[in-house]
Amino acid sequence: MKNLEQQVDHFLDLQGLMCPMPLLKAKQALNRMDPAQTLGVLATDPGSERDFQVFAQQSGHELLDCSVHGDVYAYTIRKKT
Repeated sequence: MKNLEQQVDHFLDLQGLMCPMPLLKAKQALNRMDPAQTLGVLATDPGSERDFQVFAQQSGHELLDCSVHGDVYAYTIRKKT
């Protein structure tokens, strides 16, 4: 998962935060990013998987990847253009 940090334009390690904080912090980061840039997020909140999928559908941002590694959820999101 360290590769995720190197593969994206911006990266957030939100492990240990519970709902709604991972999604809230990701939204704040996306607001500061340029269109088409990518955001990588690591989270440990199991509810974040559904939260990020619904958020991407509703916001128009693209959820490029969602994977689980043990107790850690990794997301890659492309900001809408």
